[in-house]
Amino acid sequence: MNNPRVLIIAEHASLKYGGEAALPLHYFRVLRKRGVETWLVVHERTRSELETLFESDRDRLYFISDTVWHRWLWQCSQFLPKRIADFTFGLVLRSITQIAQRRLAKKIVREKNIDIIHQPILVSPKEPSAIFKMGVPVIIGPMNGGMEYPLGFGRENKLIDLGVATGRLFANLFNSLIPGKLEATTILVANQRTRRSLPQGITGNIVEIVENGVDLSVWKPNGDREAIQKEDTQPVKFAFVGRLVSWKAVDLLLRAFEYLSAQLPVQLEIIGDGEERPHLETLARELHLNSDDQTLVNFTGFLPQSECAQKLESADVMVLPSLYECGGAVVLEAMTMGIPVIATNWGGPKDYLDSSCGILVEPKNPQLFVLNLADAMLKLAESPELRKTMGEAGRQRILSHFDWEVKVDAIVDIYQDAIARYSASKVTLHPHWNEKDKAISH
Repeated sequence: MNNPRVLIIAEHASLKYGGEAALPLHYFRVLRKRGVETWLVVHERTRSELETLFESDRDRLYFISDTVWHRWLWQCSQFLPKRIADFTFGLVLRSITQIAQRRLAKKIVREKNIDIIHQPILVSPKEPSAIFKMGVPVIIGPMNGGMEYPLGFGRENKLIDLGVATGRLFANLFNSLIPGKLEATTILVANQRTRRSLPQGITGNIVEIVENGVDLSVWKPNGDREAIQKEDTQPVKFAFVGRLVSWKAVDLLLRAFEYLSAQLPVQLEIIGDGEERPHLETLARELHLNSDDQTLVNFTGFLPQSECAQKLESADVMVLPSLYECGGAVVLEAMTMGIPVIATNWGGPKDYLDSSCGILVEPKNPQLFVLNLADAMLKLAESPELRKTMGEAGRQRILSHFDWEVKVDAIVDIYQDAIARYSASKVTLHPHWNEKDKAISH
């Protein structure tokens, strides 16, 4: 089989939501670009964006609408801290959506003669999947999770930490009751950390493959970085891109930037929005980085991807001090734009970066982290040649390993392997019976 018929199922698919929401969208985009027969089932909240992006493929898009239960559970979740709400009311909400998707997907499998189902998100290794017994092989992932804060950096209160730990303890029970992951033909994980966090009882093949990729049609340098090298008198420009939430540790970045600004002419652009923004703007003033007389830190707010790409191309260095980053697609995007990256040596960024294209800062304790972050920024600020060398190495690393086209090559191979193993298992268990034919006939 050269091109399988693929059904992608996800909670949502969007470039506007950021993070994991982009993954199913890119799988659908690249597969359809290649002419692979592919269909997509998602929640209705992304209908407008998807129908605009894929106007010629609207008949391949299926949407699940909210019910009264969705609305009621969402309202209840607003009274809880976000992390607690996510794995309590949020888990129930997503399960209700998956149950509706499962019913619809069974119909699509019959009508479109689907060969394989891919559920790119759930990204969390602990969260159960309701996509099972579909009559075709099921692939789930790549998942990326099992994260903890570095020791001494916890940014949640003890009650929230206890709630999260309790939820993880019950993960095996939840997955035995809703056994999509246990029964999946193939489970994809981004790293060994995630593999160790999978529920007990996985029966399918486990494959390690990077979670994120880069769309080179969006993230592409428009000019020659050598042609825009700064004069010695111009400030070196650092950039942060991401949601302004506590675990991104932008407050620590501002404190590191305070040390740096006392030694060199520098600027910092913070691209993104979130609940921490008022606090961070106040902190920038308290640290005398921003005042009526000068603005060393510019808060731009949320920007679409095309504008983020322009901002990163005009920057010299991207900094991501996040303490709880499972993925970190922005690291890859900065590398694509040809600039070096400074990030925390924790979670996703250390899966992407090496010493050829960036600097990873150890999170030993908050005070030392701030000082070492400032030292890393100073090292790159003082060396245009090092920035150039790292930027070129980072872009080459993207082209070799993280281009979405390269990633989909690997995914299609995984599809073929899963289909072959699924077919072989059915022949072994039922020599005169094909489960897919059974599903289609009913």
